[in-house]
Amino acid sequence: MTVKDVESAAMRLSTKARARLAARLLKSLEKPGGKGILDDWADEAERRYRAYKQGRTKAIPAEEVFREARAKLR
Repeated sequence: MTVKDVESAAMRLSTKARARLAARLLKSLEKPGGKGILDDWADEAERRYRAYKQGRTKAIPAEEVFREARAKLR
């Protein structure tokens, strides 16, 4: 079974089942005895917020970010 097969099967699941599967997959990425991936993302969000508040980075309007992302995906 390929990743594409698994993805296709997963997309046929109910929303609730997909959410449960996503949570289990994220949990499987946790480091043994350490922090998990969700903790890593929370740490990264805090780091970026501090950088923004200290003026080391600038904010970009979401509309602009999404417009650029859509253009790159074309």
